[in-house]
Amino acid sequence: MSGLLLPLGIGIAFGFTLERAGLGNARKLTGQFLLTDLTVFKVMFSAIVTAMLGLFWLSRMGWIDLNAIAIPETYLRPQLAGGLVFGAGFALAGLCPGTSCVAAASGRGDGAAVVAGLFTGILASGLTIPLFIDFYDSDARGAWTLPSLLHLPYGTVVLGIAIVAIAGFIAAERIERRTAPRERGNGERMTRIRVAVAAMALLVAAVAAVARTPDAPNQSGGARKPAPTLYKPASGC
Repeated sequence: MSGLLLPLGIGIAFGFTLERAGLGNARKLTGQFLLTDLTVFKVMFSAIVTAMLGLFWLSRMGWIDLNAIAIPETYLRPQLAGGLVFGAGFALAGLCPGTSCVAAASGRGDGAAVVAGLFTGILASGLTIPLFIDFYDSDARGAWTLPSLLHLPYGTVVLGIAIVAIAGFIAAERIERRTAPRERGNGERMTRIRVAVAAMALLVAAVAAVARTPDAPNQSGGARKPAPTLYKPASGC
């Protein structure tokens, strides 16, 4: 029972956080494509960098084994096609699978419609997959990771991604100010200060990671767990 309660509690907390951040609102998410509201970009990049740094330092403390983490195999062309379909659906609906569930749970009709379409698409693809199974299983490239592709130490990649994220945050703020001017005040200045402090903390942690780099996880040719047969994510949300 506890094995079900913990994921349920984490899911509810995650959904509540998304709703509080306004990510259950299709108009806010559509702003990502119109370059008027880049909240989604900033949230996703923050999650990526936080998880990357967290995994690195937890592995250094011996709490987790990075090489024991299964990485789904890369199927290049099928996943590119899936990403295009996913992106087109995201742009049309204004919601992705995760945020559509949040919108539906909040009582929004558009969220419920997207969830209904999501399950309809899953059912349809499951019934028709024999028709395109050859394409689905084509172009296998193994479990790609940035350290193995770039032939760089894991800590160096962590530092690089952190720098790219900080640059992306700065660019996103400038784009938002240019396309959707907002009133300035003490609240906005405090927000910028908090963002700057968080960015510096990320950078310090990333620089420290370079000095204490373990072996990169799941390098090409190493032992890794096989990816589930019918799970080839093109992108996540």
